Order: sequence, then structure tokens, then C-alpha cells
Amino acid sequence: MSVIEIVEVGARDGLQNEPDILPTAAKVALIEHAIAAGARRIETASFVNPKRVPQMADGEAVMAALPQRTDVTYIGLALNERGAERALATQIDEVGAVVVASDAFGMRNQAQTSTESIATAQRIVALSKAAGRSAQVTISVAFGCPFEGEIPPERVVAIAQEIAVCEPREIALADTIGVAVPAQVKRLFSAVRAAIGPAIPLRAHFHNTRNTGLANAWAAYEAGAATLDSSLGGLGGCPFAPNATGNIPTEDLIYLLHRSGVATGLNLDRLLEAGQWLTTIMGRTLPAMTTRAGAFPAAQVIAS
Repeated sequence: MSVIEIVEVGARDGLQNEPDILPTAAKVALIEHAIAAGARRIETASFVNPKRVPQMADGEAVMAALPQRTDVTYIGLALNERGAERALATQIDEVGAVVVASDAFGMRNQAQTSTESIATAQRIVALSKAAGRSAQVTISVAFGCPFEGEIPPERVVAIAQEIAVCEPREIALADTIGVAVPAQVKRLFSAVRAAIGPAIPLRAHFHNTRNTGLANAWAAYEAGAATLDSSLGGLGGCPFAPNATGNIPTEDLIYLLHRSGVATGLNLDRLLEAGQWLTTIMGRTLPAMTTRAGAFPAAQVIAS
């Protein structure tokens, strides 16, 4: 049986675009639900300017309240050195840096050009390693930008090559606004792999904005991605990308992978319970389809 790693991003990317700010205790409970379902790499917080992303203002408080676990990797997002320093002052295990593939999006998301974001990410990786933690880098808007449109694949490949020099734990390609299709995903992942070699794993982050997220995740898996991101309930979106709502629902992704013979280490029944809990917490129906429909139904005995 094949195996792929899952990063649960609901507590960070899932909540950062919500109009209401979830209490710290509820965020901690969300992470604990994910751990109980088998998640072992989890985005727990974002150490960014609280004025720009108020939903993530309590990053330190969330980390202080989480159980210390040697079998779980807690990931904190940082867009600059100040954010990385905040993250590293907590029990965070891994810092996630972000490089932008377009200048227009970069200026809105983190007040940096694409070139500036590369240099910043390299410094964050070095800072994290010096502190004895791991670091990974995500290339955002790798498949398309809401302001510049199409992103030339060769630009993403060149960025990946520059990032590979600082030897992060992995490089992720993110479809921040949900415009990618499977054929495009296979081409770009294959091109990046050929350019950077086999040493650095590739990770995939898709949004389901145009209902292609799950198909894209499967395409990334087939193209050799070692890790897929997903969000419990399908929560998520980028506050600086218009209409970029909806990460891949973890429940739906795990159903797809398990039924396809790909192991993840997550328990679908526990995920469905967590998804139902989250639906109650959020006070609305969430995008995840499997939480509503249930897992594959057991055989029914029909009375004669």
C-alpha cells in the first residue's frame, strides 16, 4: 500500500479568513480533535501582524495551551524574521516561510516583492535551523495570481531552485486562489522535481475554489508529492486573495485516498466526528461532503 503524509491546516489557514474570531480554547480543541484523528503534522498558528490578520493574534496563547507531544509536529507560519522569532519563542517544531510567485500578490500579502520574499524565506530557514527547529517553504500563487493572472511555470521553477539552496525540510507549491487543474499540476510538479533533484520533498496545497482541489491533490500525488495539505471541514481561504475560499476538506481527501489504497495514518471515522463537532462550533454547514454523506455505507440487510 502506498503512503502519503497529510498536513492538517484547519487551525491556521482554515480559520484565518473567518469573519468571526474563534476563542483560543476552541482553536486548541480543534487541534486536539485533529491529533485524536491521527494528524501528526499540524499548522497550529500564524505569527503575523495581528492588525492584518486578527484571527491569528493569539498564536502564542494557542501554543502555550497545546499538549507537548514528541509524536506531533506543530507548524507556525511566519512571513518575516520578526514572525519567525515569535514562533521560535514558543514550542513550535517547524516554521513555515512563504515565497510569492508574483510581485502584486506579494505586496498585498506580505509587503514584499517576489525577490524580497525569497531572501526573507532563506533567512527564516537559517534562523529556524540555528534554533534547532525545522523549516519549510511554500511558494504561493504558484498556479495563478488574482492580480497578475497566469504565472509562468519557469518562474516557479526558478524560485524553487533558489529556495532549494538553503535546504528546507520541503518545498510546497500552493494554488492560493484555486485556479489549477490536474494537467497543470502534473506538469509543474514534474518540472520542479526535475529542476531541484530528489533530495527535497515536495508538498501540495490546494484550494477548492473552483471545485478542482481534490482532483489536483490526486494529480500531485501521482506526480510524486510526498505531502498534501487539507483543512478539517474544508475551512479556509487567504484574506489577501479575493474569493479564494475553501481548502481541500480533510475528510473528503482521506476518503479519496483510503478508498484508492493510499494510507495516511488518519482515522476517517474520527475525522467525521471532528467535522461534525466543528460544524457545531462554526454554526453553519461546512464544505466537507463526506461529513454530511458519511463514509462508504455498510451493506444493508433487506428483509424478504
